[in-house]
Amino acid sequence: MNSNRERWAVIVAYFLIYVVWGSTYYFIGVALQGFPTFLLGTLRFSIAGLLLLGICAWRGKNLGNSKLMRRSAVSGIVLLFIDMAVIMLAQRYVSSSVVAIVASSTAIWIMLLDVKAWKRNFCSGTMLLGMFMGFIGVGLLYCEYLALEDAYFNGGYGMLILMGGCISWALGTLYAKYRSSGAETVNEFAGSAWQMIFASCMFAICTLATGEYNDVKWGDIHASSWLSLVYLIIFGSLLAYSAYVWLLKVRPAAEVATHAYVNPVVAVVIGGVGGEEITLIQLLGLVVIVGSVALVNHNKS
Repeated sequence: MNSNRERWAVIVAYFLIYVVWGSTYYFIGVALQGFPTFLLGTLRFSIAGLLLLGICAWRGKNLGNSKLMRRSAVSGIVLLFIDMAVIMLAQRYVSSSVVAIVASSTAIWIMLLDVKAWKRNFCSGTMLLGMFMGFIGVGLLYCEYLALEDAYFNGGYGMLILMGGCISWALGTLYAKYRSSGAETVNEFAGSAWQMIFASCMFAICTLATGEYNDVKWGDIHASSWLSLVYLIIFGSLLAYSAYVWLLKVRPAAEVATHAYVNPVVAVVIGGVGGEEITLIQLLGLVVIVGSVALVNHNKS
């Protein structure tokens, strides 16, 4: 019974990080039509973190110790704050579809930065070819935006900060895998909650520093932005992110990173349905990047 339950838990968790996470790129874009970048992060992660802490307390779980808190602070800032801030800033310049496509290259960055697994990661020419293809795919998208007028302050700038976010997410993933697992194995969800709380604190500091809160006209925020915020809190943070952190404890990091296969496909489909323009170069970049990640992970398996 326990084995069957664990198997279904893994299946549901992968569905959340594959499909639900892929859909969040579009809903971030909708939410940003009403909320400033850092305020959106503050609201999303503070509410989600407090709700998850409340659930843990209601179930009688230990809310953590000093070791868990320290490591959750690092994971929350690197894995959530930096990466999500970058993704939201990038979506001021490029579409959610492009953000998801470039973000899929995170799986390649994880391999490059996972020093402990270098001997396995670089064991064949096929894997090196896959990584090379991934960077070619990102380069195709970047060149497309450089061709635009005022590219540096629009698409090209968005692509640069987005690639920085990919590296940050990869570093945070590896930290969560190798450094925080020992402290959080007993209570993964409390760890996830504290990561969100610490990330929300950083977003709140940026909100105050940039004066975003004073510029918000709450009455003018459209219902679609509010509904998108609710979706991001419940499905993107409470469910999908908690599933991601839990999977990192029970499955190999490279396997969990295969969500990069599906996320951009889901984002492109939802973005197209939502009216976003999808160019031939974007589709080509999608095929090249997803193909490269699939090639790398197939060879590793």
